[in-house]
Amino acid sequence: MNASTDSGPQDPGSRRSSAAPTGGTTALRSSSGIWLVAEREIGSRLRSKAFVISTVILMLIALAGILIGGFASKNTEAMPVAVTSETSAAVSALPGVEVTEVADQAAAEELVRDDQVDAAVVPSSGPTGFTVIALTDAPGSLVSGLSQAPQIEILEPVTTNPLLRYFIALAFGIVFLMAASTFGGTIAQSVVEEKQTRVVELLLSAIPARVLLAGKVIGNTILAMAQIVLLAAIATVGLIVTGQRDVLTMLGAPIIWFAVFFLFGFVLLASLFAAAASMVSRQEDIGATTTPITMLIMAPYILVIIFNDNQLVLTIMSYVPFSAPVGMPMRLFVGEAQWWEPLVSLVILLASCVAAIVIGAKIYENSLLRMGSRVKLGEALRG
Repeated sequence: MNASTDSGPQDPGSRRSSAAPTGGTTALRSSSGIWLVAEREIGSRLRSKAFVISTVILMLIALAGILIGGFASKNTEAMPVAVTSETSAAVSALPGVEVTEVADQAAAEELVRDDQVDAAVVPSSGPTGFTVIALTDAPGSLVSGLSQAPQIEILEPVTTNPLLRYFIALAFGIVFLMAASTFGGTIAQSVVEEKQTRVVELLLSAIPARVLLAGKVIGNTILAMAQIVLLAAIATVGLIVTGQRDVLTMLGAPIIWFAVFFLFGFVLLASLFAAAASMVSRQEDIGATTTPITMLIMAPYILVIIFNDNQLVLTIMSYVPFSAPVGMPMRLFVGEAQWWEPLVSLVILLASCVAAIVIGAKIYENSLLRMGSRVKLGEALRG
């Protein structure tokens, strides 16, 4: 085992150095090698029935969720309430109420007895100025809406529906979590599989380790972005079909920014996944090195759901590279971000992406041909 470990890095290294072309030919071969590896990654995933079936199921679930939610909100029936001219203005201002104006209290009571309305609101001399007439039980939402309450002044009014805000945060969090963890895990498994089967030694005899890493990252990034685009298209169609064009208008820019941030955020995470996987030689040991990265993916999902109405937490999330793909689109959706903030956050993400690629490539190169026990991080960085 020691002999194979010692001789492994020397042979591919010597072959790479002797066969490496110079000048413009190097760039051409590197570019060709990257796309060959990327095509191999894409082809292997598309030939996988499990991947295709899971993708189709994901799209169908997304479409069903949007359609069911849209039609359910659209088909919610308003409560029929009888009113007089004195109470019409107050009742009409209540949400979810369909007003039928009548001449007097007797006509209102008749509609209630005939079960044509759920209740009637007529003027009275009581403290609230209204009396609710019902057949067997007064509707709670109507009573609470008409109850006497102090005047309220909101200094920072909510710009979006709290329930809609929660579901949008949930959608961004789930899409980010599933796409990043699925394709990040795919890269990690691919790296370890190539080490176990010694295929990596053949690959490194033809292309440098950095080219192999770049091809894997690019190939899986293309697949992940394709899923994001498909989900965005399904969301657009679903919102149009269910007549939620106002929600679609609000989501347009946030979805575009989500795709942009996810693109570079996934490149960052994919580089780290590949580097972490290169430090082990068995599939069973992948979790030992990739768990910290998985936690970085889960954190934005958990935080955006719990703190979707917390402006401070969302602001911090929108500038942290690992959570920016979720935090910044949410702030754009609720109108809490200035026009320049996504640009600043994107610059921070790009700088972090470059740093992750450099560090990840170094770990990947130094660990890829080392078999046996897990390579320690310090040893992988030193080489």
